[in-house]
Amino acid sequence: MTEPGGRVEFCDPVSSLHRHIDADRYDELYVVGDVHGCLDELRRLWAAMGPTEDDLVVFVGDLVRKGPASRAVVEFVRDRDNATTVRGNNEAKLLNGEVSRPELDPVREYIEDAPVALSWDGGLVVHGGVDPTRPLTSHSAEDLLETRSIPAGNGYDGPFWFEQYEGPPRVFFGHTVLGEPIDTTWAVGLDTGCVYGGSLTALATRAGEWFSVDATRTHQQRADRKIVDPTV
Repeated sequence: MTEPGGRVEFCDPVSSLHRHIDADRYDELYVVGDVHGCLDELRRLWAAMGPTEDDLVVFVGDLVRKGPASRAVVEFVRDRDNATTVRGNNEAKLLNGEVSRPELDPVREYIEDAPVALSWDGGLVVHGGVDPTRPLTSHSAEDLLETRSIPAGNGYDGPFWFEQYEGPPRVFFGHTVLGEPIDTTWAVGLDTGCVYGGSLTALATRAGEWFSVDATRTHQQRADRKIVDPTV
């Protein structure tokens, strides 16, 4: 999709929702899975990672909804100079008016400013995924927010995009709830279902070190068929 180690490019209108960073500015780049308002787990994961002011922590989106403390989670990320997030499909639902959450009005501007894609040379963070059958220049914002199956789109019947994708770039993603994180050459899946009683997961991308904290409680139930076992 791009030259190995090269810069990711999108076409309009996605290009305006894409943020490229210089990874060399940071000692470490952490990527964190879907938080969904689980503030206690986020605090514990942050303490376990121990990022410094010279690191950057990137969230894969879906900071909000389903869990108990969506506003506080957004404020936690917003108020740290060494943290940022891409937009998830649940943030998109809020911005598109599909759901109403007045308690998030004070942090709406930060949510609006979140890109749909964040990249560095050789790496890309999106919430959902990419379609390996098409170039990135043909992807819409909705594609990046919601892709799971190919060609079915957003379903859990598979085959999943990350089973077929051969890069580059290496894509870090959430959205698809996993029994265990995915860590392959070209795809890294980080949504381990914290809000469903699973865990909150992060990866230090340079050190290759994983961090995980168990959920303190189950805030929503989820059918087993909608939790993917990457080892199967």
